[in-house]
Amino acid sequence: MILIVGLLLSSLLSAQEKVKSIFDIARNGTVAEVQQLMKQNPDIINQTNENGFSPLILACYRGNKDVADFLIDNVKDINYKSREGTALAGLSIKYNKELVEHLLKKKADPNIADETGYTPLFWAVKSGNKELVEQLLQYKADKTKKDAMGMTPFEYALQTNNKEIINLLKN
Repeated sequence: MILIVGLLLSSLLSAQEKVKSIFDIARNGTVAEVQQLMKQNPDIINQTNENGFSPLILACYRGNKDVADFLIDNVKDINYKSREGTALAGLSIKYNKELVEHLLKKKADPNIADETGYTPLFWAVKSGNKELVEQLLQYKADKTKKDAMGMTPFEYALQTNNKEIINLLKN
């Protein structure tokens, strides 16, 4: 009897483990899994987790390109901001050129700052990502914006001594 109850409990627990949250799927799931969850709750892609992250932010930061592309086209607010910034900020740290371009073409705002005052341009400069700096400037990233310490992206570029980025921000 104890053995049968144990087997039933273990099969119930393993069945529960197979149900992934929208946040797990955003990190490393598939578009089909997102669409399946949306059948039950179409607004699930607009929810946030306990840390304030949206599925879009997680998909971008984790590099789950297919899911991120789907979410970019379907979420209510591509400019949703957690305390650590937007999906575009996540891509400024974990760069993916195509996803950045997709977000920017969908009107992602490159000037939304996180709690420290960093916009995606700050992250691009600090990481030395010239290509991303160019993309952001093309979409009107504000290079005069200051962070919480009163510094601009140009001042950070001077600290990194990256001549190409310094020149991009000078003009």
